[in-house]
Order: sequence, then C-alpha cells, then structure tokens
Amino acid sequence: MGALKKLLVVVGAVILLSIVTSFFIPNDYSVERKVNIDAQPSEIYPYVVDLREWQKWGVWFKRDPSMKLDYSGPDRAIGMRSEWKSETEGNGEMEITQLEHNKRVLYRLYFPEFDMGSSGVVEIESTDNGSIVTWRDEGSVDNNPINKLFVLMMDSMIGPDFEMGLENLKVLVENNG
Repeated sequence: MGALKKLLVVVGAVILLSIVTSFFIPNDYSVERKVNIDAQPSEIYPYVVDLREWQKWGVWFKRDPSMKLDYSGPDRAIGMRSEWKSETEGNGEMEITQLEHNKRVLYRLYFPEFDMGSSGVVEIESTDNGSIVTWRDEGSVDNNPINKLFVLMMDSMIGPDFEMGLENLKVLVENNG
C-alpha cells in the first residue's frame, strides 16, 4: 500500500507542478520560416494566392493523398476558402482574409476538432537574388494548462512542416519557371 500512496503523491505533484507552471506560459504563439527562391514574386504568388495550388507544395496534402478537399468563394481572391477532411491530418478550414498582389496572402485557419484557430501570412519580398518567402502563423490558446503546454511545442510541431512546404514551393517554382 505504501508504494501506491507514493505513486499517487508523485502523480499529484506532477499535475500540480504542470498547473502552476502553466500560469507562466504565454497564451500566444508564433511560428515562422523563410526560404530564398530564385524567382520573381510574380512567379511565386500564383502558387500562394490560389488555395488549390497549395496541394502541390503543402506537406499535409502529400501525407494524405486521400484527403477530401472542398473549395468555395471567389478564386484567388479575398473570401476564397478551402475545407479538408483527413483521418491522418485532421479536419480544417482556411480562408483568405487579405491580399496584396505579388506581395502577401493573409489567411485564417480553423480546426473544428480542437475549436482552435490561427491567422497566418505568406509574404514574398523581392531581392537581388530572387525572392524571400516568409510563412508565419500566429494564434492564442485559452488558459487550459494542457493547451498552454502546446504553445511551448507549437514551433517544433508545425515549424518543420513549414520548412518542408517552403522547400516544396521552391522546387515547384524554380522547376516551372
């Protein structure tokens, strides 16, 4: 009986420590990655502004080729939406919220299974050697200690997907240019 009591005390201490620690973790997160692409913004922008084109470079679509996709709203314009259902990648919605031609696409994401959303942007900046593409996603979580722990892991969870997606975009644009 003594070992069980010690185990319960340790588990209780870990839970209490997690809750107390969560008060010091911010609610907000930001994930950002960049890539240099040997192309002009006008060659990159069509792959970003058209949500249908994301299938060609986004890693989530490649991981689940049987993902069910639906598109609605005006093509390549504010209000264009994509919705997906995937057993392995989850379900979600994305909507273009702002555009600046050949410069940036802002979007809103929503994941109904987690009742969680975020805002993101893909920015294209012309340089002497082509373009720098920056992909950033930002969001907030509630005060639930478990959700706040996700804030600490968000960069390591989705950052590699951003890196791979940007590398895929680079290869796509540079090979089609």
